Amino acid sequence: MAIMITDECINCGACEPECPNTAIYEGGVEWNWSGGTSLTNEVKLEDGTVVDANEMQEPISDEFYYIVSGKCTECTGFHEEPQCAAVCPVDCCVDDPDMRESEETLMEKKEWMHQE
Repeated sequence: MAIMITDECINCGACEPECPNTAIYEGGVEWNWSGGTSLTNEVKLEDGTVVDANEMQEPISDEFYYIVSGKCTECTGFHEEPQCAAVCPVDCCVDDPDMRESEETLMEKKEWMHQE
């Protein structure tokens, strides 16, 4: 499953530089699929939607740091545990109950985003 940031976030920013997928953004900041990944040009999402990897997307939160669940792999293939949760001083980086994914699925997502 992906990780989410709860509203207990104190906006310290400790999590953002730890993410190997660049899936964590400051509240109010736009994001894109290409940032921190090897994705370029058009990207086909799980629901079949095709988007430009470089096109900026609306922030998921305007108040708190947030994680783009489609880019979150729980650090699978990079680290033993999610680094955002490991460094969070208030334990607000938690499993997202709406994004249940197997370790195999997380590894496939990692390989999709970081093609060699």
